[in-house]
Amino acid sequence: MLDNSPIKTARDLIGKKIGVNTLGAHHEAVIKTYLAKNNLTDAEIKQVELIVVPPVNTEQSVRQSQIDAGALGGVLRDKALTRGGIHPLFTDFDLLGKFTAGSYIFRDDFLKKNPDTVKTFVSGVGKAIEWSRTTPTDQVIAKFQEIVKKRGRSEDNSSLQFFKSYGVAGTGGVITDTEFQTWIDWLNRAGELKKDVKATDIFSNKYNSYADGGAA
Repeated sequence: MLDNSPIKTARDLIGKKIGVNTLGAHHEAVIKTYLAKNNLTDAEIKQVELIVVPPVNTEQSVRQSQIDAGALGGVLRDKALTRGGIHPLFTDFDLLGKFTAGSYIFRDDFLKKNPDTVKTFVSGVGKAIEWSRTTPTDQVIAKFQEIVKKRGRSEDNSSLQFFKSYGVAGTGGVITDTEFQTWIDWLNRAGELKKDVKATDIFSNKYNSYADGGAA
């Protein structure tokens, strides 16, 4: 939000518009979790209007006061903060601590038919994550720049300078129950789940060679 915004607390968002990339996904879940944790009632939370705004336009929409606040992450957030004049009301880390927000999905039938392929993929991703953690950031960025150049697509690689990490909390991408329970709790509060769902029913670390403390 703008530095001169009157919004200072969660309660100040009542009656305001927040730009998000899509409805029913991560940003909506985090925002409504933030509001609930700050003691807003369901009726009050409904008065906070979420507006779909493409992430590449969110910063401009905030600066032009078309929306009162906007949800930004990663490079787009860092670029916006570098330009100054705006600041975060809260971050995912402030709200939930260290966690991984996303995961790869495989169909059940694919898992049954191609277990070795899945293990190779998952463990390979884990190895890349750990390489990025143990390698100086400037060298990681240099490798990304090399890859982009080799693709020969005339891509703008200026965003790479803002790279900090892959944003994965667990070693080698190992998933914890808590990382899914956060969203299950939100969906339950929203009345979206028609049956009880356990976090362990919807994720698995069995294909990740880092899960037992090993390495890829």
